[in-house]
Amino acid sequence: MLQKFFATSLALVCFIGAYSQDSAVAATEEPTKPVISGSVDVYYRYNFANPKNVGDGVFNNYTSFTNSQNSFELGMASVRFDHSIGKVSVVADLGFGKRAEDFSYNDENTMLALKQAYVSYQVSDKLKLTAGSFATHVGYELVDPYLNRNYSMSYMFSFGPFFHTGVKADISAGKSGFMVGIFNPNDLKSASFQQKMIGAQYSYAASDNWKFFLNYIGGKLTESTNLQQIDAVLTGVITDKFSIGYNGTVQSQKAKDSLGKYGGSDSWWGSALYFNVDPSDKFGLTLRGEYFNDKKSVLGFDGNIFATTLSANLKAGPLVFIPELRMENASTELFAKESGEGTKSTFTALLAAVYRF
Repeated sequence: MLQKFFATSLALVCFIGAYSQDSAVAATEEPTKPVISGSVDVYYRYNFANPKNVGDGVFNNYTSFTNSQNSFELGMASVRFDHSIGKVSVVADLGFGKRAEDFSYNDENTMLALKQAYVSYQVSDKLKLTAGSFATHVGYELVDPYLNRNYSMSYMFSFGPFFHTGVKADISAGKSGFMVGIFNPNDLKSASFQQKMIGAQYSYAASDNWKFFLNYIGGKLTESTNLQQIDAVLTGVITDKFSIGYNGTVQSQKAKDSLGKYGGSDSWWGSALYFNVDPSDKFGLTLRGEYFNDKKSVLGFDGNIFATTLSANLKAGPLVFIPELRMENASTELFAKESGEGTKSTFTALLAAVYRF
């Protein structure tokens, strides 16, 4: 009932805001030239346990987009189109490669994916309405590799939502910002007859250097599973050569029993710190330390993991080389040695190249 009321209210806001504008003025606006941008990334990953005798698909990798061993891989080739006419703008974002396929894992099994496609209407300088499919507001990291300083992804990114499809309203109020929306269940572009989820965000920009985001997504993930996630992000610039980031998240799930009644709620949570050092405009380092707790085995890990990732960014114009070292320690024998014996820790080296145009 609450979701129906929320959806009706949001639709009413969209209608009133759009109707209140002078359509005659909008019709005379000159269109801007389409903006085309994109990126291409490739990588090589080697896990030093080299578990080649364990079985196919065992790479000592439980996070997104780097599930390979001793192999050169195409990450993703992306092309994004942006166009606007007056207060109306549209975005179409296409991706090709294993990264795009993993991102759109609920779609047909193809390496070509529609990452984002949405239309926005700037009702006023304080209100923007958006409808379509867009990257999630939850979390610190993003699907496009050029937007992250680490190439490998965090556990929190990998097991949170990737994108949402629906309608949302963004409201600005001085240093604060608000977003409310109603979406299909996480990572679904089509969801006929399924109940919708509610998303929200509060942001606060204390200054140009310090920003805070409090994010929420909740509702029925499937017919038998209810999900709630609260997420916080903090970014800060200390000096022109040193900045930090923080991401903390907790996701709870509860499922129906054989009688159709919801049982108790179990949750996983994580916390990560990002330290960025840039001695020059050609070279930078990022250290990510992440603690991931799934002791209640919501995701099947049955324990906790501490992952430390050190990445360098070597810049040559639009091309960035990212050599990376990653050490992971778990409370259980989550990883495998070459012999097949279990182990609590593993070490990985990776080299990626990311080109943006």
